[in-house]
Amino acid sequence: MSTHRSRRSFIGHAAAGFSTLASSRLVQAQAVPKPAQPEHAVDAPVSIEVNARPIPSFEPRDRARVRFGSLQYRSGLVLTSPHRGFGGLSGFRFLDDKGERFLALSDQGTWFTGAVRYDGSKMAGLDDVEAAPMLNAEGRPITEKRLWYDTESLARDGSLVYVGLERVNQIMRFDFAKGGTRARGEVIASPAAIRKLPVNKGLEALVFVPKGQPLAGTLIAFSERGLDADGNLVAFLIGGPSPGQFAVRRTDKFDISDAVLLASGEVLILERKFSWFTGIDIRIRAIPLKSIAPGALVDGGELFRADLGHEVDNMEGIDAHVTADGETVLTMVSDDNFSMLQRTLLLQFTLVE
Repeated sequence: MSTHRSRRSFIGHAAAGFSTLASSRLVQAQAVPKPAQPEHAVDAPVSIEVNARPIPSFEPRDRARVRFGSLQYRSGLVLTSPHRGFGGLSGFRFLDDKGERFLALSDQGTWFTGAVRYDGSKMAGLDDVEAAPMLNAEGRPITEKRLWYDTESLARDGSLVYVGLERVNQIMRFDFAKGGTRARGEVIASPAAIRKLPVNKGLEALVFVPKGQPLAGTLIAFSERGLDADGNLVAFLIGGPSPGQFAVRRTDKFDISDAVLLASGEVLILERKFSWFTGIDIRIRAIPLKSIAPGALVDGGELFRADLGHEVDNMEGIDAHVTADGETVLTMVSDDNFSMLQRTLLLQFTLVE
């Protein structure tokens, strides 16, 4: 059997496996009461070992190819750990300008911190990784409260860190100047419409707009698949100069999984869609920040698209940093759903257009 046919067969089986997993997770989310304490949550800070296997090529069918739309592949890692709480990564943000120290979260109320180790420009592994529970205002793990664990979105404003909880559609704020991941979180005021978002398709991406940009001081919250009357994706402007609600045009049945704001003033939206026949598709769209306003319907051009023919999985997190050479690097992470059928991937690309 040819390598190409073998790969196609593998992709088909992978898509089938992912389909079964997605179906079972959907049924579970809708029909089975969730426990107060998720199976993979941690209850105290702990240092963990994370192993990394390099991904030499983003497209195994054409190993020499490095250009994918407006992105150029730099490197990637498959991450594994003997610690049962590692996985489910749904948000990722760098804590420095070098693209080294990071903060990530799982969808089970767990922080992960550490550093990306590089060999030249390529990622080589993760160092000093620690897992810690997210704490509520009383200093207890947020997971002790029923359904308060589906932590899907992450944004930073200096030492302030915002986390969106999808299942209860609430937003918490943590001041990392008060103990880092030991900081206690507080629920912030948010539009009433956020609480009306679908239980398992609610808050999926958060972006904080810094000084010097339009809408400075605004927290932008995107729903995964909260739809307006026209079938477009609902999003919110919280705080800032002009709070309100707007929409992102939904096309090709893609849903939002994360977003990041570039210094150039473009919001990059990471999206995905699932098909029973082809598996998962990933894309990135660029939306000008200046086009976002209360009542607006915004759209943007496609920069990147990939499917199971590439080294992707359930990509749920994206961030950006600028290298000393002035290159804009995008980092994406996948949520393996704590499943043997999926992988935790960390991918980096250079934005070339």
